[in-house]
Amino acid sequence: MLLAIDVGNTNITCGVFDGSEMMATFRMTTKKPRTSDEYGMIITNLIEKNRIKPTAIKDIIVSSVVPKINYSLGSALIKYFGINPITVEPDIDTGIRTESYNPRQVGADRIVDACAAYYLYGGPVIVVDFGTATTYDLITEEGVFVGGVTAPGAQSSASSLWATTAQLPEVAIVKPETVIAKDTVTSMQAGIYYGQIGQTEAIVRQIKKESGLDNIKTVATGGLGNLIAEGTDCIDVYDNSLTMKGLQIIFERESKND
Repeated sequence: MLLAIDVGNTNITCGVFDGSEMMATFRMTTKKPRTSDEYGMIITNLIEKNRIKPTAIKDIIVSSVVPKINYSLGSALIKYFGINPITVEPDIDTGIRTESYNPRQVGADRIVDACAAYYLYGGPVIVVDFGTATTYDLITEEGVFVGGVTAPGAQSSASSLWATTAQLPEVAIVKPETVIAKDTVTSMQAGIYYGQIGQTEAIVRQIKKESGLDNIKTVATGGLGNLIAEGTDCIDVYDNSLTMKGLQIIFERESKND
């Protein structure tokens, strides 16, 4: 079995694959500092909680945008699984070319998402990842990563709103019944929700306009992506497991090259 790990700014997401079938997924927070033993124990325990034996893991692939935890995490994987993981880096075979963009300046998660969207849904495709930041990336029909946009994420914007204003409370990010609110909480929810939809529609529309490409699909992923996708017609597909699937695809490509 394959253990796929995506280290994001907020969460570490893990998926266990048997071939191309995803058997389990689980998450832990990224921000808390941990030792290699803590990582090893948490990951093995979560695998067991999903009724999978840690000894069944034969391969591991990791994508990370948080360099400061890479050493502890990598040491944990070697110590607890006896496996030196494949790491998604600029020289790995993803099948996505970055001809006009410095590959070392593109986050590993964006390349992984681009790979999954391209091979699962075809190109040209715009990939929108609603994470800590919301990213928008364009991949051509030939599998070329053209470039993209990095914008504030819904949660980041919301956190900034109540952290920098004394009288505004922390609120859940949900779709309010109406955009014209009658109280502070729902007015904030309306601003966050419809503000994110407006951002998404404007950026996707502008990418399509500037690219000059026809029949561009828009594929979204990320924690709040489903909520946003339900509120706009500019997103064609929402795939919550896009990054995990991308890691599995990249692993298969790397395995064929060995």
